[in-house]
Amino acid sequence: MQSAGFWKQSWNTFKRICALPLIALVKFYQLCISPFTPPSCRFTPTCSQYALEALRKYGPLKGLWLTLRRLARCHPWGGSGYDPVP
Repeated sequence: MQSAGFWKQSWNTFKRICALPLIALVKFYQLCISPFTPPSCRFTPTCSQYALEALRKYGPLKGLWLTLRRLARCHPWGGSGYDPVP
């Protein structure tokens, strides 16, 4: 019989693997698109760094949800300042 720790570790590995394509998209943005646009993020860490942290910490579903919520707040009438991944 498998222990609960084995299944939890397997699930976490699965989440990390599923998050890799999204992480690759964010890295592509950071390396190939962001250098050619003016700095515009109102938050620290930047929205793309926030996305990487959220995807790595929570996996693709919750990480993507947190990223989308953050992007929705990043506009001229939104907030600003320090906003870490929960």
